[in-house]
Formats: sequence, structure tokens, C-alpha cells
Amino acid sequence: MSAFQFRTIPYLISEPGASSQLGTHIRQQFPAVRRVLLVTDPGFLATGLVDTPLRSLQEAAIEVHVFSDVQADPPEAVVLAAVEQARLFHVELVIGLGGGSSMDVAKLIAVLAPGRQTLGDMYGIGKVQGARLSLVQVPTTAGTGSEVTNISIVTTGATSKMGVVAPQLYADLAILDARLTLRLPPAVTAATGIDAMVHAIEAYTTAHLKNPLSDMLARQALSLLSSNLERVCRNGQDLAARQAMLLGAMLAGQAFSNAPVAAVHALAYPIGGMFHVPHGLSNALVLPHVLRFNLGHATSLYAELAAIVSPQATGSEEARAQALIDALQALAAETGIVRTLREVGIAEADLDGLAEAAMQQTRLLGNNPRTVTLSDARAIYAAAW
Repeated sequence: MSAFQFRTIPYLISEPGASSQLGTHIRQQFPAVRRVLLVTDPGFLATGLVDTPLRSLQEAAIEVHVFSDVQADPPEAVVLAAVEQARLFHVELVIGLGGGSSMDVAKLIAVLAPGRQTLGDMYGIGKVQGARLSLVQVPTTAGTGSEVTNISIVTTGATSKMGVVAPQLYADLAILDARLTLRLPPAVTAATGIDAMVHAIEAYTTAHLKNPLSDMLARQALSLLSSNLERVCRNGQDLAARQAMLLGAMLAGQAFSNAPVAAVHALAYPIGGMFHVPHGLSNALVLPHVLRFNLGHATSLYAELAAIVSPQATGSEEARAQALIDALQALAAETGIVRTLREVGIAEADLDGLAEAAMQQTRLLGNNPRTVTLSDARAIYAAAW
């Protein structure tokens, strides 16, 4: 067996309603903490679902400051504004309460607020230096798995993105509370759920750092996600299915944090950056087409995953691998999610630019089972169009 390393967060709570005891959990884990910054976005703040966790913090004698200006695909300016607020109030702990963007911003506040480095110095892999503030993550969507990953993505220009990847970005505590996800509309539920499934699939088939622990997590994640996605899209108030989706997304996050994602994400990033399509939906739009492209180079692995998503599939490895792709497309159709690039406002004339932008994602493309050329990327986008 090949040598490998595996990292994840030290403490996790998975329980419906757990966020209502957020103050108690933080007081137990961080008894000396007195001032915290809660990071969220204006949309989630407007739902009122922040009120109960906020009250529990105040009841635990914790002074709370709220930063609620997080945007989707957060730009550097938002990150830096949040850091300034953390410094102004001398906070000792940061809480990310929201989707992937809020949690990504919370990670960066925790490492930047002590003032040892600039954001620009941190871009890349392993560039973060020194300690950070304590960090708690509470996801409100079952998608990114950001609560257990060591990655934060920042929009650095009109369409470009950069990543910070470092062990300091792992949270101290993550809380999975499905009650926070009950109001998610079906379209968001579907897109984020498929995003999590992509994490599991790409972690299982990655060309680099694939390992037994990430494989186990990816398989369990895919099982939970594929068996509950249609159920939560049909009935968003199904608390048990919502909790299963959160758990699946978290397991997929643990998997891909150690066995990195590949071409689906590489081709999805330009869609989000150039056309402001949500990240989960961007992944869903290219997923089946990247899988078909990879088919001849990942046949046995796709066949193994087919046993989870399409257990009735029989025949050769090739037939079962194809059954995985068919089953994923059928599941996407059942959720009613948008399925073509043209439906999100992308013209055929835009495909060349998308392909060129995708080829800049060298960190991700290097993990793909099959080498992707510029013409390959253009053909995948054409198939998705």
C-alpha cells in the first residue's frame, strides 16, 4: 500500500438544532473566548435564522460582532473589510455561518487578522505562516464541504480566482444543523447537492493523493447524497434527509481536501467567474461531459461508483461506468436543475474564451485522470452548450 497523509478538523457536531446551542458549544471548547466575529451574507441574515445562534452566544456571555457583507465568489475587498472589522473589535474567534463563501471568508479572517501576512502572500499551496484565531464553521447549504476543508477561494479580478490552501484553514469545530437548510429552494438544494457529489467523484478518481481514507469517505458521501438529493428537492422540510445531505457534503469535503478535485472544477470555475453562475450549478453543467471525456481512463473507478449510484447496473466495467453517467444525468433531470450552458446565458461564441480560461486552472487539471488540452476543453463546453 502506498504511503499517504490525511488531515481533517478535530471536532464535529452533527445534530439538528445544534446551532441553537452555539454559545454553549463555544464556551465548552473555548472557555477563554470573550469576543467573536460572526460572518454571514445579507441573504441568510434576512431569513432570521441567525437570530437563535446569535442569542445563544449572547446568553453565554460572548460579545458578538456580525459581518454580513459576504458576496458569492467573494472579492478581495470583502475579505479585507471583514479582516478590518475583526481587528477593530479585537475578536478572538471567527464563526462562518452560511454557504461556502461565508465559510471561506471566515477562514481568511482567522489567518489574516493577527496581521502577520498579506492576502496576496497567501495565494497558493502552503503559503500561510503562523497561528490564527480560533475558527468555527456552521454550513447552511449541503454542498461545498468548506466547513472541513483547508481551501479558500477568492475572486481576484473581473473573472479570475485564486486559492489559499494551507492546514491553518482547517476549522477547530464544525456544526452540522439541518434546521438551517430547511428553507433552501429546490434549485439551490439541487445545485449544491450535485456540487457535493462532484467532490466525492473527483476525490475518488483523482490522479494524485488518492488514498484509502478519502476513498472510504467519498463512497459514503456519494451514497448519502445520491439517495437523498431527489428526496430533499421534492420535500425541503424533510429534516432527516436534509441532515443526511449535510453529512454527505461534509464527508465529501473531507475526501477532496485530501484527494483533490480535477477537471470538473477546472471547467466550472470560468463559468462562475465570467458569467456569475453559482459554483454548484457550474459544476453540474459540465459534470456528465467531463465524465464522458474521462471514461476510457477511469473505467474501473466509475464502475465501482456505479454500484453506489446505480446498483442495478450490470455487465462489463464499461457498461457499468456508463451507467454511472446515465444515472447522474437522470438524477439531475429529476431535480429540475438547469442542464445546458445556453440556459444560463452563455453563447456559443463564448466557448473559446471559457476554454482558454479553463486551461489556466493547472492545479486542478493536473489531478484529472486524462490530460485535458485546449481543444478538449472547448469540446467539453460544446457538449454542455
